[in-house]
Amino acid sequence: MNTTPDVGASVPAATAGPGWLPAVRDRLQQLLAFASLIVICAYFSIASPIFFTWDNITNVLFSTVVIGLLAVGTTFVIITGGIDLSIGTGMALCAVMSGVFIVNMGLPMVLGVLLAVLFGGLVGFVNGCNVAVLKLPPFIATLAMMLVAEGLALVISGSSPIYFTDSPDYVKISTGELIPGLPNAVLVLFAACLVAGVLLGKTVLGRYTYSIGSNEHATALSGINVRRWKLLIYTLAGLFIGLAGVMISARLGSAQPATGMGYELQAIAAVVIGGTSLAGGKGTIVGTVIGALIISVLNNGLQLLSIAQEWQSVILGVVILIAVYADMARKKEV
Repeated sequence: MNTTPDVGASVPAATAGPGWLPAVRDRLQQLLAFASLIVICAYFSIASPIFFTWDNITNVLFSTVVIGLLAVGTTFVIITGGIDLSIGTGMALCAVMSGVFIVNMGLPMVLGVLLAVLFGGLVGFVNGCNVAVLKLPPFIATLAMMLVAEGLALVISGSSPIYFTDSPDYVKISTGELIPGLPNAVLVLFAACLVAGVLLGKTVLGRYTYSIGSNEHATALSGINVRRWKLLIYTLAGLFIGLAGVMISARLGSAQPATGMGYELQAIAAVVIGGTSLAGGKGTIVGTVIGALIISVLNNGLQLLSIAQEWQSVILGVVILIAVYADMARKKEV
């Protein structure tokens, strides 16, 4: 009896239950997340007349960029059944490296940006080596990298921000407007999500990502080099970390070595809220983007209503709990 999975299928194994019902449930969860976003937007538009102004909508999209980029890369990792706690401090380290390349070393802007993004890929590669080659639990491996990246960012920068005062074109990467009224950072997020969506939904990398998360042992038995693909997936996630580092340093006009803490929690929350299963094998880029927007809208709306920061954290925590419970409930029904 052949027990190897059909890794060439274009749908994740997690949705390959009896008949079409599990796939419908997955689609309904994504629609539920989108409906939740609409309801939240409707509530804040009623509660605050400022919410639906173009300036505020642009502010929401702008604030989604960094969380969205981190969440999109993390989606690949979580679908494999892994986790990455280093994305926040890794982003800060990549931001510092962009300052080192462009300000301290005086490299051309394009080259400095490319090297900063590739440095993020290096962070992801090290995570992949620890997880796929050394067989360390993803939680421990990326927790260690979180601490390493935090320390390196402070050491390399001398615990001081690196300012892009003489590099106005670098700042325009984020704050400039190729389309009037829309920051370039939003366009970068859109392009990154488009690329990630194609990779996850239309390529061998995406199919193997789902397959590894659904049943890693069966995937290995089918002749697929799981170690190699995990290494590639973590490296890809690292490239999004590097891009996020460029975007946040360009937005601030400086590389802040201590700016990354906490971003990993919001990014992982966006992935979970968007319907990606923490157990692996299921998730979409569209769902992740919806999750990132929900977090940004909640943060923005609660600030407009002058809700204390402590209660904002409580509300976000409750939203995450509801999303995880919904995922667990769906698994029991399948």
